[in-house]
Amino acid sequence: MIGSRRTILGGLGAGLTLAGIGAQGARSAAQRKIGYAIVGLGSYATRQIMPNFKNCDHARLVALVSGTPAKLRQYGAEYGIPATHHYSYADYDRMRDNSDIDVVYVVLPNAMHAEYSIRAAQAGKHVMCEKPMAVSAAECEAMIAASRKAGKLLMIGYRSRFEPYNRLAIDLARRGHVGPTRIITSEHGFPIQPNQWRLDRPLSGGGSMMDIGIYSLNATRYLTGEEPVEVSAIESTDRADPRFKTVEDRISFLLRFPSGVEATCVSSYSSAHNAYRVVGTEGWIDMEPATSYSGQTMRIRKDGDVTPRTISEPAKNQFAGQLDHMAECIMNGSKPIVPGEEGLADLRVIEAIYRSAAEHRTISLAT
Repeated sequence: MIGSRRTILGGLGAGLTLAGIGAQGARSAAQRKIGYAIVGLGSYATRQIMPNFKNCDHARLVALVSGTPAKLRQYGAEYGIPATHHYSYADYDRMRDNSDIDVVYVVLPNAMHAEYSIRAAQAGKHVMCEKPMAVSAAECEAMIAASRKAGKLLMIGYRSRFEPYNRLAIDLARRGHVGPTRIITSEHGFPIQPNQWRLDRPLSGGGSMMDIGIYSLNATRYLTGEEPVEVSAIESTDRADPRFKTVEDRISFLLRFPSGVEATCVSSYSSAHNAYRVVGTEGWIDMEPATSYSGQTMRIRKDGDVTPRTISEPAKNQFAGQLDHMAECIMNGSKPIVPGEEGLADLRVIEAIYRSAAEHRTISLAT
């Protein structure tokens, strides 16, 4: 059975000046590490995000938000967060009075991203929000508007943009290391366990496409540096499976880009894969796993030879890199490389994917 709302709630500087963040504010923030409040103490927040603050140069954990008092006590003690910096959802807006908090990082079920991101901006805080940014393009637009009105940054948690192998793949693909890109395949999926909020459409906004499928989609966009102009999609879901009463299992979709690149993608809740391949006129760049928490592996085929490409382990991983990037943007008055507009772009394509699958036709994304 899906848990209650309370249980679920418990459960490189870009160099672009952001209007509303003046030099005085940037200098003030630069005098200390940027303080984060984590909203939602589920497994992703507590196992991946929070442990990585220790590896950050410019970011620190200063506050916690949860509907479960026991979690606030547990993680407050573990990270040295005083009770004055513990918040419930009922007193969430009280954060406006806490000058230690610079950024509110929203790590909640998808359907709650917009509300808590907008309220954080209204409280005068910068916002980091997990992906997908929201459950509709309209909500994304409202989030962007709220942060813009408050003169605050809005960044989406696309951690792979800070992972060294993915950054290398972007560089190699865009500069034609294996010739101009012609085809991309991108496949992400895992067999999902039952009885979780991701399988409850009112909370998730959809099935695999709103969860693991966004990695397939976003990879095609960052590897090409382009926005798709056309999408075709088909859905395959066994409605007899109790996991998929309200959400989809598998969606396969084809994206066409302005340069002529075609991307064939898979999003799945019933099969395990995490990979993409960029095929150019002279070879290919292969990543498997591609967007996992760790262990990325790259191979390149060029001039008839297939060779592994290795990178020395960086001083900070993708999680710490992401946290520090937001902090650096605040200190420098610059815009994140993954701002709210990036999340909006994904949601617009996701909506078109769902529409294509439902209407059994190709959807144009050209504006």
